[in-house]
Amino acid sequence: YRLAEEGPADIRIGNVASDLGIVTGSGEVTFSLESGSDYLKIDNMTGELSTTERRIDREKLPQCQMIFDENECFLDFEVSVIGPSQSWVDLFEGRVIILDINDNTPTFPSPVLTLTVEENRPVGTLYLLPTATDRDFGRNGIERYELLQEPGGDGGRPRSSVFELQVADTLDGEKQPQLIVKGALDREQRDSYELSLRVRDGGDPARSSQAILRVLITDVNDNSPRFEKSVYEADLAENSSPGTPILQLRATDLDVGVNGQIEYVFGAATESVRRLLRLDETSGWLSVLHRIDREEVNQLRFTVMARDRGQPPKTDKATVVLNIRDENDNVPTIDIRKIGRIPLRDGVASVAEDVLVDTPIALVQVSDRDQGENGVVTCTVVGDVPFQLKPASEGEGEPQNKRKYFLHTSAPLDYEAVRDYNVVIVAVDSGSPSLSSNNSLLVRVGDTNDNPPIFSQAVLEVSFPENNLPGERVATVVATDADSGKNAEITYSLEASPLSSEAPSNIFSIDPDSGDVSVQAVLDREQRDTYEFQVTARDKGMPSLQGSTTVVVRVSDRNDNEPRFMQDVFTFYVKENLQPNSPVGMVTVMDFDKGRNAELSLSIQPGDHDQAAGIFSIENDTGTIFSTVSFDREQQTSYTFKVKAVDGGEPPRSATATVSLFVMDENDNAPTVTFPSNSSYTVLPPSSNMRTVVATVVATDSDTGLNADLNYSIVGGNPFKLFEIDPASGVVSLVGKLAPKHYGLHRLVVQVNDSGQPPQSTTALLHVFVNESLSNATVVESQVARSLHTPLAQDIAGDPSYELSKQRLSIVIGVVAGIMTVILLILVVVMARYCRSKGKHGYEAGKKDHEDFFTPQQHDKAKKPKKDKKGKKGKQPLYSSIVTVEASKPNGQRYDSVNEKLSDSPGMGRYRSVNGGPGSPDLARHYKSSSPLPTVQLHPQSPTAGKKHQAVQDLPPANTFVGAGDNISIGSDHCSEYS
Repeated sequence: YRLAEEGPADIRIGNVASDLGIVTGSGEVTFSLESGSDYLKIDNMTGELSTTERRIDREKLPQCQMIFDENECFLDFEVSVIGPSQSWVDLFEGRVIILDINDNTPTFPSPVLTLTVEENRPVGTLYLLPTATDRDFGRNGIERYELLQEPGGDGGRPRSSVFELQVADTLDGEKQPQLIVKGALDREQRDSYELSLRVRDGGDPARSSQAILRVLITDVNDNSPRFEKSVYEADLAENSSPGTPILQLRATDLDVGVNGQIEYVFGAATESVRRLLRLDETSGWLSVLHRIDREEVNQLRFTVMARDRGQPPKTDKATVVLNIRDENDNVPTIDIRKIGRIPLRDGVASVAEDVLVDTPIALVQVSDRDQGENGVVTCTVVGDVPFQLKPASEGEGEPQNKRKYFLHTSAPLDYEAVRDYNVVIVAVDSGSPSLSSNNSLLVRVGDTNDNPPIFSQAVLEVSFPENNLPGERVATVVATDADSGKNAEITYSLEASPLSSEAPSNIFSIDPDSGDVSVQAVLDREQRDTYEFQVTARDKGMPSLQGSTTVVVRVSDRNDNEPRFMQDVFTFYVKENLQPNSPVGMVTVMDFDKGRNAELSLSIQPGDHDQAAGIFSIENDTGTIFSTVSFDREQQTSYTFKVKAVDGGEPPRSATATVSLFVMDENDNAPTVTFPSNSSYTVLPPSSNMRTVVATVVATDSDTGLNADLNYSIVGGNPFKLFEIDPASGVVSLVGKLAPKHYGLHRLVVQVNDSGQPPQSTTALLHVFVNESLSNATVVESQVARSLHTPLAQDIAGDPSYELSKQRLSIVIGVVAGIMTVILLILVVVMARYCRSKGKHGYEAGKKDHEDFFTPQQHDKAKKPKKDKKGKKGKQPLYSSIVTVEASKPNGQRYDSVNEKLSDSPGMGRYRSVNGGPGSPDLARHYKSSSPLPTVQLHPQSPTAGKKHQAVQDLPPANTFVGAGDNISIGSDHCSEYS
């Protein structure tokens, strides 16, 4: 292609696709400019080649500095044609020839040019003038020189009266200005002339400049120096040290003297020539002034002037061509550039991990500035990397010192395994000794979204305290993605757990960037202790991949609930006589908290009157209340105290409940007869009508309910059925008609039973003395005292001699014929029975018989019954010992049976017969009995020992009914023997 320099941006150069015959438009084939991009650009889809914004200046292009051929100044470029997905790449080279425009003005070496001319020179003599230079060439180069009139001349015509300008064409194609003498020169008349010399190029528009040509007139110098050769040519090894001689230019002058002395100076020579070379003015030796690098300057072409010292001096010119010979002084250079659509910048190529094997990823150009064998280069990839070099073209004409390769992938790439490869390429030239160099390319494997986000745990369990503030962070979930960039940028979201349809967004939220899970509501563990939801992590790749984890939030407890009893007041009923350390009740207390906050400590708090102090204890684990004592309802019927529950939280919380304990009655108390006392008696006149209330037996029971529901019955001492007792009220009434035989002392054995199970009973004695009046109270008291020691199985009812007399009368009347025999028989029988009776009731042989116990005896009013010396009461009567659980006697002895008899009380008087004589029958026999009163059985659970369990009530003598005194007359004829 051809392109004029200094053009604007976006100038169309050509279409690479059409010139290569490639059909475009489908998008499958694309184009990429691999080199020359400083000044050129290409459309990736159409292949249109155009200029960039950077201005092209032909004269400033390094490769065009020493180029004077229009076709030799060019820009090289490379275009890659890329197949689909860079599955194939073709590389093409191109060249844009830079066309010169007239953008440079020709200039002279100096603004003032000096020329020496001998006087009297003939007309037509030629003098060479210094040439101008123009950086342009060809038509835009120097076209002509003009000599203007002297300053001050009229008009502006380009002519002079003495000198004329002539331009000659040299063998090099240059134009050489020459000054021709037209008129006579006389130094004595005028020694100098100042002319204007103008140079003009052939551009359109033309550019020109001018300099002052100062002509000095001198004496005659008629011979010019002559070089041995018109052209000198030599070879110089590059990098020659300064001072190295190159060649000697020789010129001769036929003149003698100063006119024959020659000096050598540079003629038409560039700045680089003057900088690199030194020309000895006297000898003409050309030597190295500075080291020359062939890679910068491969040839130097210039002219040398030989000038004599005459006036005016004469000159000659020779051309010098200096060829720079190559040395192996340059290491190979490795240039790694992009290829196709794979970006490469700052030595880093970004290659996607999913590229196919054998995909070209970079263009490697290996070159050597040296020539020949010194520039023949081979290169290879060093190390175990999945890349290899392949020639970019198989052309035969490719220069040996400049080769191009594609860097291909040789194995699959995996971003997650290796992210960066340092590909080192080594190039070695063929010089001797050989030189080498290396360059590296960092291949950064680009990530493709082939890995989903992964959580470290499939299930994340988090403990979070209740009673939180809304917005508090619960946890931070973090997912990792082995990819990078957008493919590893993760956003988080909440979703319902597969096991729960509840949307977590109502309670929890998550920061989509950080994964911080926050709670939006106040959690209450007592309402719900576990929340489960799913956190999904999605990357931002295309297409997006995702992973998930299950988050289980376990709400941890805070001590925000007080212990709570199931009831404010617990009421328990417990039987009395319960064994100590027995459970009496159980309280139920709960705490809706958990763990230590729900670990309860129970304790008994004393009541208002410290009723429970030391009596109750509570088991911490079960809430069971134990008693340390056995309850006695009769001592205390109820207990009230508080139970306190304290949890183990910080600070602890507590609650109390009231416990009311009611002691349930057990039938553990026998009835107690408060009236009458066993030693009292009641006087009942014989004339009393039926239903006459004789007495009321009053009894109480310390128990309650049925256990205190008493019923009364007469169980002994009522053989004539004269008396009846109301079962409920205890009222004893006369229900039979009193007869003479009923006169005397009646001992009613009254049994008081409660209604408990098993029932308890008490036996009491009610003494009724049937008589018109009480004339001798002492006698009655003696009979009552005697009665207390008479077995209960033996009836004491009325006059015992009444039946005996009637029996004797019947015998006398019935046995008329043998009265004497009968009387004798009766006496024998009576005596025999009397003797047996005495032996049974404690009479002892060999001792003096006491007077008949039932014989009334006169008592001295002043004489009182004797008491125990210590003032103690006498022994307790026998009936107080009839118990199932044995009670102790006052003296420590034990009762052996209910039939046991006590000795006579010291305080008792003796009875003497009033109406009967010595022959009166012994009434004591009527109290003899071998059948005891049935034993009262107590319930096995009733408490043992203690007088309240006695079957017969021992009433104190203070309750004894006392008669009027000894002066009471026993004047009634119907008084019994006890009167």
